[in-house]
Amino acid sequence: MSVYRLLFICLAIVTVAPAVKAEPTPAPQRVAAQENRAAAQDVGITFNSVHVDGPYIAMTFDDGPSATLTPKLLDLLAAHHIKATFFVIGENVAEHPEIVARAAREGHEIGNHSWSHPNFGKMSDEGVRSQLQRTDDAIKSASGSRPTLMRPPYGSITARQKHWIHNDFGYRVILWDVDPLDWKRPGPAVVRNRILKETRPGSIVLSHDIHPGTIEAMPSTLDELESKGFKFVTVSELIRMQTPETPRPTAQPRNKVSARATPSASQSATTIPQASVAPSPTSSPSR
Repeated sequence: MSVYRLLFICLAIVTVAPAVKAEPTPAPQRVAAQENRAAAQDVGITFNSVHVDGPYIAMTFDDGPSATLTPKLLDLLAAHHIKATFFVIGENVAEHPEIVARAAREGHEIGNHSWSHPNFGKMSDEGVRSQLQRTDDAIKSASGSRPTLMRPPYGSITARQKHWIHNDFGYRVILWDVDPLDWKRPGPAVVRNRILKETRPGSIVLSHDIHPGTIEAMPSTLDELESKGFKFVTVSELIRMQTPETPRPTAQPRNKVSARATPSASQSATTIPQASVAPSPTSSPSR
């Protein structure tokens, strides 16, 4: 073999080898790895629902307090011996601190729902921080305690925001898995039927104590939930009841083709519920 032929073969080997090593990880595998990392980082911070052993659920009410409707709801909850969680708007707390004080005194949990209900996902960190801090201070002034839970308006929040808010304020970010869309004011019967249909053990039920139809729906809704055997706790109590969820067995792929198939677009632990993608704050009622 001539020297030139030998040099040509060596050069070909050197050129091909890096190309073989540089073969990228298949896209579906990269996506799955990213989703797994995001879910792991979100554990203990964000809750749509909670896996519990028992028929426990959390009723949550947003956007109050309302001067007329929230006291009616508090009367009803007291009659049923039910504890709920109220995600309050700071402006309303400042206007009606006595209602927040009553709710806290009667054993209900108070959470931060921002000062004026803006879309956090479209705001600067400084703007979000101001919204949370002002509401935190108002809740502390009215109830004597600072909140440990936060619900972003419209359910709009970025993964990065979740983490710095949790680190700076100590808040858990509470979303929901039951949404009767009561802010659209469909009528008390519709609100009741949607809640009854969707609620499961460990559910976090979203509704609002600023809509008359919601308050009208609550007596029969609570009666029916109780008749189904559900027991009511605050969100923090529900989280403390959390038990490990047994992983579901997954079928092993039969061949390499199926193993590399694009994964389905199932919802991960860090995904905001579909129902939480609400309209623009300037065009529709708030959540």
